[in-house]
Amino acid sequence: MLVSAKQLHITLPPKRVGDDPTTDAAAGLQGGAQGLLATALQNQIQSQSAQDSGQVQASEVAETTQAVNAAAKISDNIDEAFAKTRVQLSAAESASAKSAKGSAMSGADEFKAYMSKTPEERYRDSILKEMGLTEEEVEAMPPEQQQALAQEIAQRVEDKMKMAQAEKEQEQREKTGSQPVVDKLLASL
Repeated sequence: MLVSAKQLHITLPPKRVGDDPTTDAAAGLQGGAQGLLATALQNQIQSQSAQDSGQVQASEVAETTQAVNAAAKISDNIDEAFAKTRVQLSAAESASAKSAKGSAMSGADEFKAYMSKTPEERYRDSILKEMGLTEEEVEAMPPEQQQALAQEIAQRVEDKMKMAQAEKEQEQREKTGSQPVVDKLLASL
C-alpha cells in the first residue's frame, strides 16, 4: 500500500463574537463576571483605603491633640514656676529694702563714722567682730557679761599697746645700733 505523504491541513475559521450564540454567551458571562469581580474588588479596596485613611487621620489627630495638650501642660508649669520665682524675688527685695532702710548708711557715712572713732574704739569693734558679736548683742547682755567682756577687751587693748611699744623700742634700737641692755651692763661695771 501506498501512503500519501501529503497531509491535509484543515484550518478552522476563527470564532468571532456574533458567529456563535453559545460563544457569545460564554464570553459575556466570563467578561461580566470578570468586570463585576474587578469592580467589586476595586470598590472594596477603595472603601478599605478610605477606612484606613480615616483611621490614620483619626490617629494623627489624636496624637496631635496629645502633643498639644502636653505642650500646654509644660507651658503652664513653666508659667507657674516663673510666677513663684517672681513672688519669691519680690518678697526678698521688699525684705532687703526694709532692712536697708533701717540701717541705711552710705559708704561715705560709714567711713565718717569709722574715722570719728578713737583707735581704741576701732580696736574694740575689731575685737567684737572677731568674737562674732555686734554692739546690739553686747547691749542685750546682762551687766555681768558686759563687764566680763569689757575686761577682756581692756586686756587685749593693753596687750596690743605693750606690743606696739615693744615694736617701737625695737625699731629705735635698730636705728641707733645700740642696745640699752648692753649699755646698762657696761655702765654697771
